[in-house]
Amino acid sequence: MKNKKMVLWVALIVMAVIPTYAQQYNDENDFKVKVIEGGKGVEISEYIGTRKEVSIPPNIQNNPVTSIGKWAFQDNSDITSVTIPDSVTNIESYAFYRCTSLARVTIGKGVTSIGNSVFAACGLTSITIPNNVTIIEYQAFFGCGRLTSVTIPNSVTRIEEAAFQACRGITSVTIGNGVTSIGEAAFDGSDSLARVTFQRADTTIGNASFPRASSLRTAYSSGKAGTYTRAANGTTWTKQN
Repeated sequence: MKNKKMVLWVALIVMAVIPTYAQQYNDENDFKVKVIEGGKGVEISEYIGTRKEVSIPPNIQNNPVTSIGKWAFQDNSDITSVTIPDSVTNIESYAFYRCTSLARVTIGKGVTSIGNSVFAACGLTSITIPNNVTIIEYQAFFGCGRLTSVTIPNSVTRIEEAAFQACRGITSVTIGNGVTSIGEAAFDGSDSLARVTFQRADTTIGNASFPRASSLRTAYSSGKAGTYTRAANGTTWTKQN
């Protein structure tokens, strides 16, 4: 009898948990999609749902979601967070452009590049860049003024021009040991930036990559990998360690 009661309780718990888990993703009807050429998956072409915390399902219409299309969430001022599943390999340009209330994004492990202006002018306060991303493209995070810190994972090899330009709230940046080049104006206009950490000795720094970049480039060329801090007057950089 006791065993039967135990089995019943377990069954009830499982029944209670399964619907909760199943409902963690948005409903498929919250998205307009199109089949990718060759039938290898679907691309989200537009978000039409009302949930502010968006969790993209890994499958829609029994096909894997492999891409988020250009302009898919553009100018949506309501969404506050987005979770992108591991099935997604491509986020096209301007996908989340000017989502001014979007504060948190978790990018799935399948994404290998963050395209042009994907998160430009968003309200991001935090961003988790997975260790599969290899390129952060032109103006990817341009004008995300609420970001306070950025960690570039070791998988990234290139940060393109203006990728974090005008992110005025950033105070610290850690550059992973895979980064070989940082494009022009990558962090230009990040006026609060006080600390930059490089983890390799041969990263190429483009013109005006950082505030007072010429001073940082001079310090870096003599000290290489390490942590650099900006003086209170904002005009010079020195190596901390």
